[in-house]
Amino acid sequence: MKEIIIDGHKIPVHKFSAIIIGSGCAGFNAADTLFDLGQTDIAIVTEGINMGTSRNTGSDKQTYYKMAVQSGETDSVDAMAKTLFDGKSVNGDTALAEAAASLRSFMKLVNLGVPFPTNEYGEFAGYRTDHDTGRRATSAGPLTSKYMTEALERQVLSKGITIFDNTMIVKLITDNGCIAGAIGIDKTRLYDENMGFVIFLADNIILATGGPAGIYQNSVYPPSQKGMSGLAIGAGAKCANLQEWQYGIASVDFRWNLSGTYQQVLPRYISIDENGCEREFLPEYFENPADAVNLVFMKGYQWPFDSQKLSGSSMIDMLVYREEIELGRKVYMDFRSEPAVLKNGFEVLSDEAYEYLQKSGALISTPIARLAKMNPKAIELYKSHGIDLYSEPLRITVAAQHNNGGIAVDKNWETNISGLYAAGEVAGTFGVYRPGGSALNSTQAGSLRAAEHIRYGTHEKRADETCALENASILIEKWLKAVNKDNKTLNPAIFEKTKAIAAQMSACGAHIRRLKDLEKMKTDIAKMLENTESLLTEICPADLPGWFRLRDTGVTVQAVVSSMIYAGKYIGSRGGSIILEEDAAHGNTEYDDKVLVYDIHSGCSFEPVRLIPECNNWFETVWNEYNRRILQ
Repeated sequence: MKEIIIDGHKIPVHKFSAIIIGSGCAGFNAADTLFDLGQTDIAIVTEGINMGTSRNTGSDKQTYYKMAVQSGETDSVDAMAKTLFDGKSVNGDTALAEAAASLRSFMKLVNLGVPFPTNEYGEFAGYRTDHDTGRRATSAGPLTSKYMTEALERQVLSKGITIFDNTMIVKLITDNGCIAGAIGIDKTRLYDENMGFVIFLADNIILATGGPAGIYQNSVYPPSQKGMSGLAIGAGAKCANLQEWQYGIASVDFRWNLSGTYQQVLPRYISIDENGCEREFLPEYFENPADAVNLVFMKGYQWPFDSQKLSGSSMIDMLVYREEIELGRKVYMDFRSEPAVLKNGFEVLSDEAYEYLQKSGALISTPIARLAKMNPKAIELYKSHGIDLYSEPLRITVAAQHNNGGIAVDKNWETNISGLYAAGEVAGTFGVYRPGGSALNSTQAGSLRAAEHIRYGTHEKRADETCALENASILIEKWLKAVNKDNKTLNPAIFEKTKAIAAQMSACGAHIRRLKDLEKMKTDIAKMLENTESLLTEICPADLPGWFRLRDTGVTVQAVVSSMIYAGKYIGSRGGSIILEEDAAHGNTEYDDKVLVYDIHSGCSFEPVRLIPECNNWFETVWNEYNRRILQ
């Protein structure tokens, strides 16, 4: 470490060959892989090592998607790649790379102790998940990604890889179209003379900050997960498909996906009005009340809201939305007593639902008894967070869960900025649909590809270190001079503005979208960003993380909303969203083979998808190329 003097204050400067921003599945795997490849001059920088989605979220049995390996299944890399590619607006080279790295990444996790189940002969049994063509899915239970994160963290700690905890990266430094480093703030040293500012110099940065979770109020992301996509967007990184999100029914008081078994045990859906009047509302919307419970069962398989299933399982999401948003009621899933239509038995169920419950030994009374039989860990999970499903209903909403878009990357997960990579949910490798669990595979495949490219790839140009330090110094000096170091009073405007953006996004930019509302929001965000700099003189040092978060949220929302407007005008209702205006396009399939690209400088445009490469897999050819690329 060295120091430079800025405005009379010493600013630490750390130099590494690569830094990884983020400490989830993708970040830890990137660091662990780099180290194993011999690139040991690296560091992880994280705002909080225990923050983030990977460590703090899941579902009934959180899915990991991989190539099928059990008996009775025929699968291949190209078959899996085609399934990913068929998700619409997906690039074929990243789909192929994710499929090719699937088993390698999965077996690494197995060998690190993640408890994926096997039969007595050692086969990894699989099941079919949404948007899949086979039985590729597996699970280690509700906390699959938590187990992954902890296993990879143990590897990183055992190797002594440097970790800067409680350090928030607030600005990426670029020069000559290349990454040069980053500016951070140590949140434990905000009242030091230098207000905690620190500079990191690196020829390579892997952004593994997760999805932009903080832009929505109704969110199943853990409260600790905010995302920092604005870092890359503001630096000039292009984005892909930011308009494509997954939304689904989730609990409110403890944020969790209510997919799979939670729906397949057929809970009762109730709402409570302002007078405390409770009613089971689903049967009111169906001519045949049995249709309601059968669609609830399908919601287990088809948890994400889908505009193509409005007459099917996604009708449940719409009715929850109507009760909560349009009628102003609180909505709950109630596991304590039977839906009215089941009080005389299970004969009203569809053949699929009946057979599923029968094979699971769950043709028994009450949803909670069925849940205890089929997935007791799903009950224990809520109990551990102070919610007893035996004695109280579970408040729910339709919430944002995953951004299928993100920062645009190539087959090596490198952005258009040389040396800047994005891995995990922050990377935009998915389109309209993706198989359930493919996000966890993507964290491992993307970080693996980025690490290998850093280790073995070549870059024709690099940033100039002197210019990078000068650029960083100018910004830090401005911030140091603007903030009153003697001020100890937090400014509530920072939090209120960030919260207002999230509320506005949930109101007009979630699964129900109105172009006129999005246009207004785009204007509002532009004005807010114009005024953000002036807030610096009104805040204290303790407000700095919130101020940088506000700015990052604004930059991210500006990109997301611009993409939503553009998509609404040309594509219309598709995937996880419905556009309500009559003059908007509706389900225009002309753009299924195009990626919607956002650039902070030039706005939105469509680009043709990159097709799945036709590879020459003649062994001698591959061997020679591998020797040249890896073993040189």
